[in-house]
Amino acid sequence: MALKGLSKQQGHGPRGKKAVLLLNLGTPDAPTPKAVRRYLAEFLSDPRVVEIPKLLWQLILHGIVLRVRPAKSAALYQQIWTEQGSPLMDISLRQRDALRALLAEQGSEVRVELAMRYGQPSVSSVLQQLHSDGVDAITVLPLYPQYSAPTTGSAFDAVAKELMGWRYLPSLNFINSYHDRPEFISALAASIRRDFEVNGKPQKLVLSYHGMPERNLHLGDPYYCLCLKTSRLVAEELGLQEGEYMNTFQSRFGKAKWLGPYTDATMAQLPTEGVKDVAVVCPAFSADCLETLEEIAGQNREIFEHAGGERFRYIPALNDDPAHIDMMAKLVAPYL
Repeated sequence: MALKGLSKQQGHGPRGKKAVLLLNLGTPDAPTPKAVRRYLAEFLSDPRVVEIPKLLWQLILHGIVLRVRPAKSAALYQQIWTEQGSPLMDISLRQRDALRALLAEQGSEVRVELAMRYGQPSVSSVLQQLHSDGVDAITVLPLYPQYSAPTTGSAFDAVAKELMGWRYLPSLNFINSYHDRPEFISALAASIRRDFEVNGKPQKLVLSYHGMPERNLHLGDPYYCLCLKTSRLVAEELGLQEGEYMNTFQSRFGKAKWLGPYTDATMAQLPTEGVKDVAVVCPAFSADCLETLEEIAGQNREIFEHAGGERFRYIPALNDDPAHIDMMAKLVAPYL
């Protein structure tokens, strides 16, 4: 006789389903100071993101940062917000849907869901829904090509934190990097090549990566080295010589020394060296967002032109390009 009061959440009931969980950074729900403050409070409270003693940082965060930055950031988000809402969310949903369709076309009976490390849909809520629906094998694909502790490491923390409270644990596969996967390099190089064919080859291709405190590198974070490898492989695929491309790092804040050279300082310097025509691509971003659309295509364009630059173009992230979706399918295929 069956016992009463048992539920799927306790691990009972039919199981055996598989799922892919795409995981990206996140976005505010709206381009308003209130929504941005809520998002930043969660993001900047992550000890993987800000490695300052907790008590000291909380005083700075709530006493200064969250009083000043939300209004400024909201104004920037308003510049890129579309009818579909946040570009990052819109693109991420398209990526999810495209991967679902491709895997189904390939005959894989697998769920594909999307979660955000900060904001909604949260990692915990999506994992709980998968558990409730009988999924007991999950492949997590953080959409950060180059591993770093503040991004990929934090994504794992969020997954692990949720699973710590489960009695029945799923089989778990976690893909921590794809910076040198041939499918990724090929897709990235193809997008750059298409731009060159339409707009001509620039004097300099700038590969701008998200910044990180230099201290992280010395503590053992491999991100910097993985970025350089991505650039080298892309340059080889495109047949570029050493002087035809360069690496830079963007999106820094605070007074600490960050990985360099800095993108904004480079944009101010290049025209003085006779480089008046540049193309910029951001290989650390799987989807266009504030850091690419406003910071690179907006702010850095203005810096370059103000310094005397004549041609500046931003090459979009891979977003839901079919080659990008095909790469995701190949990454998760061994686990399905």
